[in-house]
Amino acid sequence: MVDEQVTNTSINKAKDQDKSMIKPPADPEESLEDRGEDKPDIRRAPDPEQSLEENRQKPSMDKASDSSVSMTESPVFENSLLWEITGNGLKESSYLYGTIHLIDAESFFWPENTISSYENTEKIVFEIDLDEMNNIGNLFGMMSKVMMNDGMTLKKLLSDDDYALVNNHFKDMGLPMFMLEKMKPMFLTVFAETDVDMSGGMGNLENSGSKSYEMEFYELAQADEKEVYGLETMNDQISLFDSIPYADQATMLVETIKASGEDLPEGEMSEMEKITEMYLQQDINSMVGSIEEEGSEFAGYEDLFLHNRNKNWIPRMAEYMNESRTFFAVGAGHLAGRLGVIQLLEDEGYTLTPLSQKK
Repeated sequence: MVDEQVTNTSINKAKDQDKSMIKPPADPEESLEDRGEDKPDIRRAPDPEQSLEENRQKPSMDKASDSSVSMTESPVFENSLLWEITGNGLKESSYLYGTIHLIDAESFFWPENTISSYENTEKIVFEIDLDEMNNIGNLFGMMSKVMMNDGMTLKKLLSDDDYALVNNHFKDMGLPMFMLEKMKPMFLTVFAETDVDMSGGMGNLENSGSKSYEMEFYELAQADEKEVYGLETMNDQISLFDSIPYADQATMLVETIKASGEDLPEGEMSEMEKITEMYLQQDINSMVGSIEEEGSEFAGYEDLFLHNRNKNWIPRMAEYMNESRTFFAVGAGHLAGRLGVIQLLEDEGYTLTPLSQKK
């Protein structure tokens, strides 16, 4: 969720005054609650002693009634990553694009009409403001928030076998465990989903044979001196981790590594390979389904990671679109489903038209 990018100081200065018209100050300490928006659905206080299975059995984990929608009841959308947004009083079109945070460089592609749609807008909006991400002061200020409290460590949370699995996985990525031991497991899960060699930092993506759609768009925006904004703050995203008990986070981390393909039978696709194939087919319905299905590493937390965030984004998207033509680039898993961004925008009276359908 949290991607490191490159700073462009000269562009940031030029943007400061314009940004104040539409978004709150880029304050990493400000949360959704501070801004008067819905706080993520924290269904119980984090309890590091509880296991993932024990927590899922608790009645308090039941999903809210408005999000208890099975995939069979969900609308089925065109296989398209790019959507035009019109109607509901908009004078000009805006666009919605579904990204995948990391993809093999050989598989990277621009769906039809993507670049021309991007060029037809005045600003680009990511899940999080990447200019904010590149502020060194902000990053240092957030470091303490990715660490576990009360002396908790991964070694205390995991069995010996699982700890060895995690240790070897990150060692192969160029990340020694002494750097990661006290980090919240959910933060590590973001990196565990990839095979990227992180020893050279995020700037090493090309050398690792991977690309980031957010990074590609961000570099385009920098070159074009296009305004960059976010639907959430860094603090919003990191606060999601605090809504999940450490034991659950640790289990998710192990499940993610096991599903990465290292120990899979020959010929069986890893979860990342399956997601990549869905992405290449622009199958946004299957992408959200893979997150919501029983057995997913996020099962039981769909409201926290998807539905509540999607709903909180809609009024902010409206503000951006009413101000000027906007290109939104968010994870493709947020697009489809009954509580996906496409349907929620349509519920508000907007018309969404697919522009990059897979033929």
